[in-house]
Amino acid sequence: MAGDKKTALWLSYSSISDYLRCPRCYFLKSVYRDKATGKKIKVVSPALSLGQAVHEVLEGLSKLRVEDRFAKPLFSNFELVWTKVSGRTGGFFSEEVEQAFKARGLAMLSLVTKNPDPLKKLAVKMSTDLPHYFLSEADNIVLCGKVDWLQYFPETDSVHIIDFKTSRFSEGPGSLQLPIYHLLVKNCQNRAIRGASYWYLESSDTPEERILPDVEESARRVLKIAKEIKLARTLEKLVCSDGSAGCNYCQPYEDVLAGKAERVKSDERYDYYAFNTSSLEPFDSEVL
Repeated sequence: MAGDKKTALWLSYSSISDYLRCPRCYFLKSVYRDKATGKKIKVVSPALSLGQAVHEVLEGLSKLRVEDRFAKPLFSNFELVWTKVSGRTGGFFSEEVEQAFKARGLAMLSLVTKNPDPLKKLAVKMSTDLPHYFLSEADNIVLCGKVDWLQYFPETDSVHIIDFKTSRFSEGPGSLQLPIYHLLVKNCQNRAIRGASYWYLESSDTPEERILPDVEESARRVLKIAKEIKLARTLEKLVCSDGSAGCNYCQPYEDVLAGKAERVKSDERYDYYAFNTSSLEPFDSEVL
């Protein structure tokens, strides 16, 4: 049914990235449900838990008045947020590994505290918890996602996109993140968009501005991939391009199905699994 959100295919930067890396990974993360519990599966790791905690602290500042954002040390809130990911729940199987990642988070917040100007200016929050719009009503495809920060410029009634990076990897020039964020911000609020920046919190004192991609070209590019995903789902052809051996992206989820991971948490929608290891390369990023 065209234009029906309940039956539409919902896609985000994260899910599209999964598909482009490995269709099987996309299937196991976004489509598959455990037959016993009826829930989707998620793999947690130290790097993802670090990103989750830092993002929660920083994004929460936008809900406060400008003068109140740095009234209390960011570290105090971080300590509270960290309790949500501490121990096996966050993929930490040793105190040493957990403290190392926690120290990285504290260092990032220290950097922001010393360079607070980007977050001490007015900010805009989009009206819904999960901003979304119809990428194509005819194809019944919805694009959704959260943008970390929208800095507001009242003199021009415009916004600037800021994305917080807790990963040690730089976003490549072919990344779909800015095209997708540009589309979301343009279609989910009414202000003009003046620019976008990545803030690499382990290495940069200030956000690094990027050139905004053309919005019409972005829409064509994203819709083309979205249609590919919809067709692959319809034909049930979501297989690993590396064959039955699997790849770095789908293998951790195959290992979950094979009983090689520990279930560390469950909620209404997901069962969360973790591996007793301190390094999982495909998860050393923060596509949240």
